[in-house]
Amino acid sequence: MTSTAPDGVAAATRTAQLAADPAQPIWITLLDPAEVDDAAGRVDPDAPLAGTAVAVKDNLDLAGHPTTAGCPALAERPAASSAAAVRRLTDAGAVVIGKTNLDQFATGLVGTRSPYGACHSVASAAHVSGGSSSGSALAVATGLVPLALGTDTAGSGRVPAAFNGIVGVKPTRGLVSTVGVLPACAGLDCVTTFTRTVAEARPALAALTWADPDDPWSRPVPTQPPHGVADRMRVVAVPDRPLDLDPVHETAWRAALRRLRTVAAHVVEVDVTAFLAAARLLYDGPWLAARWAAFGHLLEPDGPHLDPTVRAIVRRGRDIAGPDVFAGLDRLAALRRRTEQVWSDVDALLLPVTPGHPTLAEVAADPVGVNARLGQFTNFVNLLDLCAVAVPAGARTDGLPFGVQFVAPAFADAPLLDLAALWCGESVTTPADEPTGTTTVAVAGAHLTGLPLNPQLVELGGRLAYRARTAPGYRLYRLVGPGLPRPGLVRTGDGPAGGIAVEVWRLPHQAVGALLGTVPPPLGLGSVELDDGSRVTGFLAEEHGVRDAVDVTAAGGWRAAVADAEVRTAGDVRPAGGVTTAGGGSP
Repeated sequence: MTSTAPDGVAAATRTAQLAADPAQPIWITLLDPAEVDDAAGRVDPDAPLAGTAVAVKDNLDLAGHPTTAGCPALAERPAASSAAAVRRLTDAGAVVIGKTNLDQFATGLVGTRSPYGACHSVASAAHVSGGSSSGSALAVATGLVPLALGTDTAGSGRVPAAFNGIVGVKPTRGLVSTVGVLPACAGLDCVTTFTRTVAEARPALAALTWADPDDPWSRPVPTQPPHGVADRMRVVAVPDRPLDLDPVHETAWRAALRRLRTVAAHVVEVDVTAFLAAARLLYDGPWLAARWAAFGHLLEPDGPHLDPTVRAIVRRGRDIAGPDVFAGLDRLAALRRRTEQVWSDVDALLLPVTPGHPTLAEVAADPVGVNARLGQFTNFVNLLDLCAVAVPAGARTDGLPFGVQFVAPAFADAPLLDLAALWCGESVTTPADEPTGTTTVAVAGAHLTGLPLNPQLVELGGRLAYRARTAPGYRLYRLVGPGLPRPGLVRTGDGPAGGIAVEVWRLPHQAVGALLGTVPPPLGLGSVELDDGSRVTGFLAEEHGVRDAVDVTAAGGWRAAVADAEVRTAGDVRPAGGVTTAGGGSP
């Protein structure tokens, strides 16, 4: 984190005051420099965020100052205490200099739905800033602060990050306490960060991460990574079909796809239909009732203090009936089950953050339709319990910033930040060397994530290190024998150039022998060469043991092989599926 010396934080406040521009209403409240000086003077110089100037979205409480959520009627109610997330940052040495503008009640992705004024992109006065965390994103993008807090329920952190060329981290739901946040949808709300680099986001997220006993939505970080989450992210998915993008956005997206192939070890295509269907539920389903329950009482009576678009949208939540809520939950559960199939084969999903970058005039002409279109790639993330980070991806041909997002399963935040750092050309934190007392073992069959024997690896203390493919020259067979269908991986020298999909697991030394004892001939441990030239211990079959076996090499991996109807029927092993080859030897 780039810190501001404590004696310079008040200067940052004065700079922000001087930079205040009615045409770019970043701030709702700027603290008095004397108050900032006092806070800076009490900072421990050894604290991890010592002297870091911070902007706070004005739907998070700051002790002694009102939380307006973009509603002037709330401007006379100072908060008794700061939000848990704000306290976590100030305890780590950060100093708050002000509270920022937002789409009213955090309902919007445009940054224009505020009685305090509409924001615009840092790169264009004609284009929206994105929202709802508009002011926080702009405070970082304009260099006023190195760190800002926002919230993200439907994309409110990622969209303004993309529209202003900065990094927006949306952590796993419950990773950061939402106590002291005026809720939009309490079960979906996330406190997010804005920074200029991934490196600056790391200490902020570390300070914010906390299992808050006072927050009913808070969740502790698991001691072991969840199912399918690898320590290193090497396999990245992209949509298997064209997306609904504006032409200039489409050009930038194609450039991002080309760049991805220089960042990820493997790029695969997946069907994202279920993800996008889940996104539509946020406003077309029953979740508007959650917004009405959270702040509907503040929308009556009507008046100039209320944004008319926000009020009209949220009032629809009054009429959502109980059966509709449960029907929506059932629909979401079905879509979640379909999307879960993807995470068995890939580490992360790359998507554009938005389908385009509208102008203020376009939003004024169609305030609901334009905003709704912006959320089609972001709305699903919290509904499906995923984490995400928005990163800059260069500029469009018209000079506007273009942003993409990496999305991954819940609690994959740490390796996802490493992937984002790699994309941004920054250093990663995951060590390349094996920890003392462990061995990496490549598995190619029923021990893969989600398949029947994978629990053996977990019970032996194994962790998924990374997904990979073998070097060229390997073939894969379905062995003949009783019990579960078993693969036999053999280096014949004439296998496909793209290799065979494997997972590399990290196991304690003593666990390797125990695992070997569960594997019958003709399988045994040997040296497996991976497509990056490295070698790891892995399960191989002896050539004589595959003489009567079925060659399933063409499938590219065991998971795809068991998806074949004949194999599935014979062994009743159900595939995770959902992934197709993108070319270039990818799984």
